[in-house]
Amino acid sequence: MPDTLAPAASNTERIAELNDRARLGLDRTARTIFTLNLLDSLSDGSRRNDILAQARVMKAMRSCTFSDDSPERDMAWFEVDGIRVMMKIDYYDPAFEYGSEDPANAAETRRAITLMKPEDY
Repeated sequence: MPDTLAPAASNTERIAELNDRARLGLDRTARTIFTLNLLDSLSDGSRRNDILAQARVMKAMRSCTFSDDSPERDMAWFEVDGIRVMMKIDYYDPAFEYGSEDPANAAETRRAITLMKPEDY
């Protein structure tokens, strides 16, 4: 994936923009993970309702806001169907084996978005 961000952007701004791309579904290399505890709280366990619950969470995540203590926009809390949801983005190497050495570099970083209930953290 070519790095098309402005060269003057700080590392924090670059990471925030890359995190936004992943959160909005624009990063094909990012992975989204739902904890079972979260899905169990939002669905009756049927495949159809699990998919619908995931869609509701994804919609809420894509429009969530961030507090000042998350300048990289890598952690947020929001509600879905009255359930508090936590979103956390972690940074990995291209094989998802080790942590990324440079989260501001899209060519060598893969993002994992975990969606969970706060107690799952």
